[in-house]
Amino acid sequence: MPERLPAPAIDAHTHLDACGAVTAEDVSALLDRASSAGVTRVVTVADDIASARWAASASTWDSRVFAAVAVHPTRTKDFGDAERSEVERLALGDRVVAVGETGLDYYWDYSPPESQQDAFRWHIDLAKRIGKPLMIHDREAHEDILRVLREEGAPDTVVFHCFSGDADFARRCAKEGYVLSFAGTVTFRNAAALREAAKLVPREQYLVETDAPFLTPHPYRGRPNEPYCAAYTVCALAEIREETVEDVADAVRGNAERVFRLPSVTSG
Repeated sequence: MPERLPAPAIDAHTHLDACGAVTAEDVSALLDRASSAGVTRVVTVADDIASARWAASASTWDSRVFAAVAVHPTRTKDFGDAERSEVERLALGDRVVAVGETGLDYYWDYSPPESQQDAFRWHIDLAKRIGKPLMIHDREAHEDILRVLREEGAPDTVVFHCFSGDADFARRCAKEGYVLSFAGTVTFRNAAALREAAKLVPREQYLVETDAPFLTPHPYRGRPNEPYCAAYTVCALAEIREETVEDVADAVRGNAERVFRLPSVTSG
């Protein structure tokens, strides 16, 4: 376990079900471990209909858990009316704080680009209609992501989950007012371009996430990830940005509270 952060932070994107959580007791155990490291709240994120239902339910089991629901771009091949209706129903939940993760993924070929873009446009519209942030999955699709957002008109709040761009792309996103969420990838030895991006993002436009159980921060890469590991990324970002760990923890907590409209908490 990492040393407890000097100020509480928030894991802005995790998958508690993929971390092995099934019951309310499982969820509380994961959050207890996270809280012991100073990561006191999480947003658990869906990637299909079953996980969307689970995430929405799990957010009611523990006050430290919130949810985001959508259908992942790689699963949009059969994203029809029934699935859209269910996502919209779940997205209206009081503890569902974002529409996500949605977007485009050109790395995998599970769903054709056309169905991904159609679903992405629908999720953009949903986020605007219900007034909740849009949480984007962007893998090898930077330009099309920006193009679709421009064509559809972006929601008031857009979060690039597990930001993967370089400094130039970060500047372009920041200029549009988008929020960039950094995962354990920013600690990887081959991520120099990503670290350059993390240096220049304005204080009010970045978050920290785990994307657990994936992308465990260095030097624990390859081991299972959990929300407590967000503490490692907070510390890494502090070093990258030449700021104190407390300042970075305060920033990611305050930004997450604003972005997801969470209650303000300054200790815990």
